[in-house]
Amino acid sequence: MSAPNVPYPRYPAPSRLARPPRQQANPWVIRLALLSVTGLILLFFVMLVLISGYQFLHQDEIYPGVSTVLDVNLAGLTRQEAIAALSERFTYADEATFVFRYGEQTWEHSAADLGVTLDVQATVDEAFEAGRGGSWLANLIDQMDMRANGYPVAPVITFNQTRAEQVLTRIAADMIDRPTLDSTLTIRDGQALSTPSQIGRHVDISTTLAALRSQVLGLATRAEIMLIVEETPPVVWETDAAAERINVALSAPVKFTMTGDERGPWVSETPSIEQMLVIDEVRHEDGTASYEVGLNLDQARAFLEELAPELSVQPQNARFVFDDDTRQLQVIENSVNGRVLDVESTLAQFEAAVFAGSAADRRVELVFQDIAPDVPDTATAVQLGITELVTQKTTYYYGSTAARIRNIEVATANFHGLVIPPGGIFSFNEWLGDVSVESGYEQGLIIVGNQTITGVGGGVCQVATTAFQTAFYAGFPILERVEHAYRVSYYEHGEGPGLDATVYSPIVDFRFRNDTPYYLLIETYNNPGNATLTWKFYSTSMNRRVVKEGPVVRNQTSAPPPIYRANSELSPGQIKQVDYAVSGADVYVYRTVYQDDQIIIDREEFASHYVPWANQFEVAPGDRRINQ
Repeated sequence: MSAPNVPYPRYPAPSRLARPPRQQANPWVIRLALLSVTGLILLFFVMLVLISGYQFLHQDEIYPGVSTVLDVNLAGLTRQEAIAALSERFTYADEATFVFRYGEQTWEHSAADLGVTLDVQATVDEAFEAGRGGSWLANLIDQMDMRANGYPVAPVITFNQTRAEQVLTRIAADMIDRPTLDSTLTIRDGQALSTPSQIGRHVDISTTLAALRSQVLGLATRAEIMLIVEETPPVVWETDAAAERINVALSAPVKFTMTGDERGPWVSETPSIEQMLVIDEVRHEDGTASYEVGLNLDQARAFLEELAPELSVQPQNARFVFDDDTRQLQVIENSVNGRVLDVESTLAQFEAAVFAGSAADRRVELVFQDIAPDVPDTATAVQLGITELVTQKTTYYYGSTAARIRNIEVATANFHGLVIPPGGIFSFNEWLGDVSVESGYEQGLIIVGNQTITGVGGGVCQVATTAFQTAFYAGFPILERVEHAYRVSYYEHGEGPGLDATVYSPIVDFRFRNDTPYYLLIETYNNPGNATLTWKFYSTSMNRRVVKEGPVVRNQTSAPPPIYRANSELSPGQIKQVDYAVSGADVYVYRTVYQDDQIIIDREEFASHYVPWANQFEVAPGDRRINQ
């Protein structure tokens, strides 16, 4: 079903705008514009033809305007022509001169010597590429600029530094470089020799090459280049002073002397001194060093220490007797200062003498230290605590020969007036001294092994036994005591067996300790008239009391058969009895020591073993009774 036809509404038509009337164009103006455009187009084509022709004309040539290189005009030249021209005209390498200087020394070399050459091909390539390296417009602009203003092309110089380094190395090695040398010190044939030091020099090749390269790149025709030289000072600059000190030390021997003594001088010869020299390198804060010359004194010290006992003198205590009336000490032998060699002080003087210049100063007086005695002769009884008789003991030697009596007398004198300090040890052998004919002893009968023979010193054991018995009853600690091999009748009067003491220096000794806080004075008295020997001990009483038990005799054995020995001094039929038979036994003696009411030594045992002893006779050689 279709819609009914409905008529559209009608609108009034718009009114038209009024336009101005159009003007007509000037035909002459149009013609002139067309002519201008045509002219510009023609001019462009002409310029294009000209530019193309210009570039075509110089397509194998260096463009005009390229500046001359080394006075050679390259403009308009082909590559080959430019190469030929440069090769012919480049004389820089041969004509340029470089002078190396070190102080007043100079070395002159051409640039060619130093490896300088012109790279002709590279130089021509750079000239030819001028105006050709960019777009056509950029090239055109560059070509016009070069033509108008010129374009200098720098030569391409090749600098072979290896050749220059070789030249510098040769100069350094031949004329400049040298090692650093320390001053040295040697001793030859007893003479010190010193060598001078030397400052080391070394050319700094790399730094010098840098200075040369700067001149070469600037195409200098003549240049002076200072060689860069490094100096190294020596560590030891000089050794003359040390050499002089050594030569003084080895100039003459050094003598040790001792005033007032016939011994010496003792000489240290120069070879020995040379062995003692010590050369030490001493480093300083500034890095330098020097040599110090001294002595190793070990050898000299060993010599002096070996010499010291020979020259030393032991101090001697004063000897006294006690005056029972005044209770004072009377000096019977003055004290004597001892001396000991002062090794270190002597060595100090020796070292000074070694380095002394004059011969008079090369003498060394031995230095001694005095040693004061423990008991000077100025000591008083009160000072020493020697105020009373502590104990005394007497032994008997009836029937002794004149030689034995003489030996008892000589030995006894060695102990008279002797002072033992508190805590000191009495040694019989120490004070007995040398038992010899030279010291006053005579030959007598002595016990050696299992026989009694004639020897020097018979009778000394009488003195030792008396000393033992006195110390025994004084209550002193007995440190060493040895009984005789067999019982001797001399020593059994009064005390019986078991309180004898034998000595045989230096093997067998009798010793006791003064364990009191007071000095002990020993007085010894020999009375040949009644054949007695008495020892007295003076000190300050410690209220000691000694209780003896014994002797207890056990294991007695009979004497063996008589012994007969040959004596060439006897005539046939003569017989001489030299010893008497005694039985053997073990004997024990006991000692208890009281101090006030306190026991300080409790029943100390003294054991003695005596072997049986035969009658012994001497007869003439050949006697049928000889059995030994």
